[in-house]
Amino acid sequence: MTPTEQLEIETKYDVDEHAIVPALHELPGVDRVEQPVELALEAVYFDTADLRLAANKVTLRRRTGGEDDGWHIKLPAARGRLEIQHPLGRAVRNVPIQVLRAVRVHVRDHDLVPVVTLATRRIVHRLLDAEGEVLAEVSDDHVTATVDGEQPATWREWEIELVNGGSELLEAAEPVLREAGATPASGPSKLARALGDRVPRRETWELPSKPTTADLFRAYATEQVQAIHLRDPEVRRDLPDALHKMRVATRRLRSALATYRPVVDREVGDQIRDELKWFAGELGGARDAEVLREHFLVAVSEQPSELVMGRVAGYIDDHLRAVYKEARTQALEALESERYFRLLDTLDGLVAAPPLLDAETKAKKQVPELLKHDLKRMRRCVKRAENAATLAEQDHELHETRKAAKRLRYAAESAVPLLGERAAELVERAKHVQEILGDHQDSVVARDLLRRLAVQQHLDGGNPFTLGRLHAAEQYRGDRSREEFLKLWPTIDFS
Repeated sequence: MTPTEQLEIETKYDVDEHAIVPALHELPGVDRVEQPVELALEAVYFDTADLRLAANKVTLRRRTGGEDDGWHIKLPAARGRLEIQHPLGRAVRNVPIQVLRAVRVHVRDHDLVPVVTLATRRIVHRLLDAEGEVLAEVSDDHVTATVDGEQPATWREWEIELVNGGSELLEAAEPVLREAGATPASGPSKLARALGDRVPRRETWELPSKPTTADLFRAYATEQVQAIHLRDPEVRRDLPDALHKMRVATRRLRSALATYRPVVDREVGDQIRDELKWFAGELGGARDAEVLREHFLVAVSEQPSELVMGRVAGYIDDHLRAVYKEARTQALEALESERYFRLLDTLDGLVAAPPLLDAETKAKKQVPELLKHDLKRMRRCVKRAENAATLAEQDHELHETRKAAKRLRYAAESAVPLLGERAAELVERAKHVQEILGDHQDSVVARDLLRRLAVQQHLDGGNPFTLGRLHAAEQYRGDRSREEFLKLWPTIDFS
């Protein structure tokens, strides 16, 4: 059975034993309230011995007794929480691997063990509109929590969770519930209340108003590490663009470690850069196949129908699907590797205690010099491209220029909190260069693929005519991108 996902948006309230659930049928949009349904729920929550999931506001439980029996994972979301549900299966004490993978970025290779058992007597009141659609569920929960064999703790709470209703329903319900004796819940979840102060406190750090160069590096590095944590479960679930976003986060961090070498221990930083390069490479094959598939679906459709000889689109797509499948398997294997887990450990340490050589230099003077250094590096790449002896050498140097433009862009991104619009403008100019030369590099990769497919099609007795036309179109795309870049380049400056 395929896992299901839903966004959980709810509010919780603490109530005493004598409170009575108020009438809710007059809330906006509510036509009637169904007869209440009583459920006996049991949920066993799993975590590492040091409560890594709880510290990251992630929950994993095995729940029985309700309409949604199964393994539930809850992840923080921009609004509410994302709940992923897997079938119950036979496992009771061990978390199934398909469930475990969704929280690997936090758990890594540490064991998951039961940490809390919650027994809940729940009375559910469903709020319906005039068409009979469920807008929300109001649950009256009597909870018994057992932690590590200690004396059970008991409490009562009310919970209103949106189903098909809007946020205005939650807002309207609040004064009604509070008038009936409810108060805002003392914790964000039943698990958090049961664990109390056992959950490790995560240190918070904010960029100072007058940052040092090291402060800017730490802020930018923290943002990228958080992005890697966010994208990990998305990549495993094969969400659109997740591979790309995770790869970009690794590149941004790798770039920052290079730009900020004057303040970051180079030996430590270069070791991390090497591991990030390995990891980005493991993700790269699947992403590249993804991009090519999207491109050729359009490119073939734009060819005149009378000039498409044979099953061209299907021929290309079959090949790239196979490439993507193999590359995605490689990426998922990397995500399950000890090497990746240790990289995550290292990145946690990087943002918690950056390996700094200089933590005191004010950024206002030093950071513009770092940006100018990255711009000079880009100029050297352009000069080599202009002096290249062959087209292949020029293609290579333009690819290096593109990578230098990305490094400049990411450096400028990190400087925006300090330099504001000045850095933001440089971000946009460098991004423009990156996009133009990205189009050029895509054409280089596409031409190489088309040549190989055409040779194979010829050897198989097919007609490679249309593949040749596509190759010519890619050549034109590359030439046009090169010319566009050479016109743009003189306008790139930072003074």
